[in-house]
Amino acid sequence: MIIPTRLAKYGGLLALLLAGASAKTSPSLALKPALVTQSRRSSSALTVPATELVPDHDSLAKNVIEKTRGGDGEVGLAVRLKIGSYFAVWYILNIVYNILNKKYLNVIPAPLTVGSLQFLVGSLYSLILWKTHLRAAPVLTSQGKTAVNKVGFYHMSGQELSMMSLGAGPVSFTHIVKALEPFFSAVVSAVVFGKWMHPNVYITLIPVVGGVAYACLKERSFSWLAFWTAMGSNVAFALRAVVSKSALDASGGDLGENLNSVNLFGVVTISAFIQSIPLFLLGEGLSFIDLWKKALESSTSVDLVRGLVLSGLFHYLNN
Repeated sequence: MIIPTRLAKYGGLLALLLAGASAKTSPSLALKPALVTQSRRSSSALTVPATELVPDHDSLAKNVIEKTRGGDGEVGLAVRLKIGSYFAVWYILNIVYNILNKKYLNVIPAPLTVGSLQFLVGSLYSLILWKTHLRAAPVLTSQGKTAVNKVGFYHMSGQELSMMSLGAGPVSFTHIVKALEPFFSAVVSAVVFGKWMHPNVYITLIPVVGGVAYACLKERSFSWLAFWTAMGSNVAFALRAVVSKSALDASGGDLGENLNSVNLFGVVTISAFIQSIPLFLLGEGLSFIDLWKKALESSTSVDLVRGLVLSGLFHYLNN
């Protein structure tokens, strides 16, 4: 049987990742790529009265709500269309990534190595933008480097476990289990940091948990390896999200310069790639070379390289 063999092969790695995640969990840890800090102001900035630097948050909030609800007619519609377009683009990128991912995992069944190569593609993409000055390069403080490395660990763990799940079962099953990620974020926030959400939040999660459980019971191609690695991915990404928020609050925003959302995710991706190297060497080692040679029997090297690069690029853009 293929599944028991793969379960034995990756079971130890799953335990190591989850153990590492729990050992690294601390309220002083890193930041979520989606949560950004403002770059530190230049010392040459013009001096203005403090009252002009502090926005009227109530007025801003009312203005945003009014525009979103269509209070300004065309402006409200434009805001809705813009937000809707973001969802559409993300959804399309997600679909393309999942199709490419599963296609090449079927050809090269080495999820840890393929996942690491995707991090490499994202890292190179960011470095090229910085080196060509198309985007200002970030500069991290010592506190920022520590935070990024720890977020990189959770990001790497979550992605590699997702890759293992996708390689062990159908894409649909993996995404059914990963629908529980909001549930794990709520649990981690309460159990690890003692931050409880409003009871209504937990009530709304009950149908999600029940739906996932029912879907898993009815899944014909159920795989324990796919199930547990997807669950492990949920834990890792939940820790990344909750711990990141705590780190941002604790740091006071002093993490570095030029840290907009895309730059922050770029440095996190680089950190994740570096930390993934020993993992794929330990888990798959030189077997990737044999798998590559076998894949060349049904495909060309150009097609394989192009597919891996595209999957890595879509993974980066999707996030």
